[in-house]
Amino acid sequence: QVQLVESGGGLVQAGGSLRLSCAASGSIFSINDMGWYRQAPGKERETVAIIAPGGETKLVDSVKGRFTISRDNTKNTIYLQMNDLKPEDTAVYYCNAEVLDSILYNGRDYWGPGTQVTVSS
Repeated sequence: QVQLVESGGGLVQAGGSLRLSCAASGSIFSINDMGWYRQAPGKERETVAIIAPGGETKLVDSVKGRFTISRDNTKNTIYLQMNDLKPEDTAVYYCNAEVLDSILYNGRDYWGPGTQVTVSS
């Protein structure tokens, strides 16, 4: 079993900052890409940022210059530093990891339960 747990969401005023964390635990042999996704009410889930094991990152255009994704491979944890938040960033943020488990050596995607980020204007 592999679990992902997000933390750090909350309510913030426009222009403020939040830092999300996501820790993976359980029967992990290795982790490939990890990332953050978000889903606003009435909208489809979208990719926010992805980080490879070596640190290469990809961010959606709407957050470039404001959000930074980072990773600590020793802790199987990723972070999303969100600055200059805007009301349109309001969504449930989900963590994703491509995990090779250490029991059956199966590779699959795992998701966290999500954390709410609300930005007031």
